[in-house]
Amino acid sequence: MSTVSGIEIIGDLPAGAEEVVTDSALELIVTLHRALAARREEALAARAEVVERVSAGGTLDFLPETEHIRADPTWQVAPPAPGLEDRRVEITGPTDRRMTINALNAGAKVWLADQEDANTPEWDSVVGGQLNLLHAIDRTIDFTHSNGKTYALAPDEDLATIVMRPRGWHLPEKHVLVDGEVTSGSLVDFALFVATAGLRQIAKGQGPYFYLPKMEHHLEARMWNDAFNIASDHLGFPRGTIRATCLIETIPAAFQMEEILYELRDHSAGLNAGRWDYLFSVIKTFRTRGQEFLLPDRNAITMTVPFMRAYTELLVRTCHKRGAHAIGGMAAFIPSRDEEVNKVAFDKVRADKLREATDGFDGSWVAHPGMVETCKEVFTSVLGDRPNQIDNKREDVSVTAADLLDVAATPGDVTEEGLRTNVSVALQYLRAWLGGLGAVAIFDLMEDAATAEISRSQTWQWLHNGITLADTGELVTRELVERIVAEEIAKLPGEPGDYEQARDTFLDVAIAEEYVDFLTLPAYDRMV
Repeated sequence: MSTVSGIEIIGDLPAGAEEVVTDSALELIVTLHRALAARREEALAARAEVVERVSAGGTLDFLPETEHIRADPTWQVAPPAPGLEDRRVEITGPTDRRMTINALNAGAKVWLADQEDANTPEWDSVVGGQLNLLHAIDRTIDFTHSNGKTYALAPDEDLATIVMRPRGWHLPEKHVLVDGEVTSGSLVDFALFVATAGLRQIAKGQGPYFYLPKMEHHLEARMWNDAFNIASDHLGFPRGTIRATCLIETIPAAFQMEEILYELRDHSAGLNAGRWDYLFSVIKTFRTRGQEFLLPDRNAITMTVPFMRAYTELLVRTCHKRGAHAIGGMAAFIPSRDEEVNKVAFDKVRADKLREATDGFDGSWVAHPGMVETCKEVFTSVLGDRPNQIDNKREDVSVTAADLLDVAATPGDVTEEGLRTNVSVALQYLRAWLGGLGAVAIFDLMEDAATAEISRSQTWQWLHNGITLADTGELVTRELVERIVAEEIAKLPGEPGDYEQARDTFLDVAIAEEYVDFLTLPAYDRMV
């Protein structure tokens, strides 16, 4: 229960929650909800309208109504904020205590402290992650493993800058009601952070910094900008102190990169190429359009296929044209005890990061502390002592709408092995997610919700578009998917019953007639 008028907390709060679930944070949640809830619902409805138009044969293109923004050469985003000048290597991960310490100590320039895809929206995780971030900034965090190993923070000057990723606009927070209405997970995450840990960041000479996920329209960026201004006024610090890097991880947003930077220009810290969610968005948006937008096995889709190459080239060009950082995609590899596996994986990561650095990206992501030095070494070989290469304007780049939509040029086949991999990865991930883990090691990769989304979306697309598997000649049917689900569960550790909820959730979103926009929505309904 809360003493703040208009708000109700459903469920018990974890120990120590009063440090982040403060009256000031709750008052801000009320203010944000009343100002933005209706606009959020309109934005989500507009997303559905885009998919309906595409399903009816329509397409995506650069917006004619915002051509004046793209054509105006004079505007720039705000200069880099303290702690965000040099972003040559960023580490991502969940906000549990051990990961918080390890990520901050890893030698990266930035830590994406993930309250979204690498977290689960269990109430204890939502609040507990905020507590860990507050304690990290206050330097009161430590951790002792069951094996006796202790973890503590390095000196402040050696720590990564914290950039928190809240949940996307689509996700609700059922434990917080305002005026009797379920609130936005995005705004709850944002308010709890900015009103507590964010103020501590300001006191330390930085600011509340955010990664903004899964936007599909520049008006969604405008909502975030308004949220930032509301919070700045509510908490009494100057507008522009907050900074945000937007993930361009949906194909509608790829056509509005400049507009998204423009809407957030006083708060902008750049754009990121969120490659896995981008693939998920391509599948989701064009799922009913048959062979023209059919993607092969996920492992066959590299960053150099034409439509992905166009997307990353345009992102770098757009960011540097407007004075913003361009941040590359994820290296999800987890170092292995197998030296041969390691060699192959490190070679692939090094080549991937070198492509990004020579293309003009200012930095890139890794998922494991063991990959930080490799990424840093590659980017330093291009950047030298410069903090970034925003001055590399990439004026040679010219990307058309047709380039961004050229999915048909992607080589590769749909195979039984690819289908089995999708099923197995999704089942393993969902079992962990429903049990409270959002970042999961699967087949030597650190996977989060984006991988599960690709896996179930490809399965749905192949099933509903009458696809025949290239290696077996078998038609993808409900019966085939159900059989493979049972066979893959039998291969996994534990008892079959351990995967019951994961199996049911996967089948609900992979073989149903109606496509569910995000698998985390029905999965969240299964959580207390």
